[in-house]
Amino acid sequence: MAEYTQLELRTLNGPEYRRVSTAPPRIPTADEIPIIDLTPIDGDLDARKQIASKIRAAAENTGFFYIKNHGIPEELIQRALHQAQSFFNQSAEEKEKVSHSKSKHNDGYHGVGTTQINNKESRDQKETFSVRYNPQNDPTTPLADSDSVPDTTEEHIWSGTNHLPDFRTTTIQFYKSRLTLARKIIRLFALALDLPEDYFDSVTTHPGADALYVHYPGTPSLASTTTTTTKDISTAEIDVGIGSHTDIQCVTLLWQDTSGGLQVLSASDEWLDARPIEGTLVVNIGDFLQRLSNNRFKSTVHRVYNRQSTSRYSMPFFLGFNPESVCRVVPTCVGEGRGGRALYEPISCGEWHRARLALASQTTTAS
Repeated sequence: MAEYTQLELRTLNGPEYRRVSTAPPRIPTADEIPIIDLTPIDGDLDARKQIASKIRAAAENTGFFYIKNHGIPEELIQRALHQAQSFFNQSAEEKEKVSHSKSKHNDGYHGVGTTQINNKESRDQKETFSVRYNPQNDPTTPLADSDSVPDTTEEHIWSGTNHLPDFRTTTIQFYKSRLTLARKIIRLFALALDLPEDYFDSVTTHPGADALYVHYPGTPSLASTTTTTTKDISTAEIDVGIGSHTDIQCVTLLWQDTSGGLQVLSASDEWLDARPIEGTLVVNIGDFLQRLSNNRFKSTVHRVYNRQSTSRYSMPFFLGFNPESVCRVVPTCVGEGRGGRALYEPISCGEWHRARLALASQTTTAS
């Protein structure tokens, strides 16, 4: 007989609880985390609508899917990975030169164990380097118009890495490619919500778009353990890579190495093993898009464990909307058959993001 435990999440409205099976993570079915081919994304509207229908099904199910033929060159991905590895292989003293604590906008370096995304689990066993939106790094924003948009990326995160050849150039190039892709994908989400594909264009001109390099150090004590269950892992004397959580913004694009370790909570309350698939990125819905869809699209709980002796690397990209743009539940999600009312009040994406980050900060400080 299946056994279950309870997972607690902190939200702006207080704690929320999810039932979770204690069984080991299982491989997802093709419907739970499908692979969606983006080859037709630059084709005609009918072709994009066909992609959008597949995205709709995934978004209403688990809220996670893989994308292939996404247009970002593998060579660029590997160069970015090399830069991430080079950065994290530095001494702690070198990495602290670009510490987030020196940044007004919290970008830059966060050390291992300095965050705790879930206060009922252990501290996050990861270190990160983050880059926030800067109009000068936006391939679609004319520099002549960028003066009206606040520059949210501070120079110190680059000046402290000048001794790393090509770090800045490659990181920005990779950022640009994912921002371009994310804007295309948010248009597909508009179609999936039965809206015109340009519905969100006006709120993604200078979005809250964050890119991270993430390093999860190896955990040698678990490397030889092949029968450890989810319940065992949760109580083992080892930090989670990143604790159980949902993402804050609209859409996340994730590149992960071949290590594995990403686990996604299914609609049937089981952990799914979202294993890396060569040539793909993982896409998942964040809380703000769930909010705009009136809970039609799912922002799903997930976590990471690095259950091997060697390092795990990932490179997520988070897309939100223009910080000052006040967004409300979209009209196609409040009509007949959708409950008839909006479950959420209008809020700006920036206000939402700040409030959620402040909550996460309280979790870290209180632990």
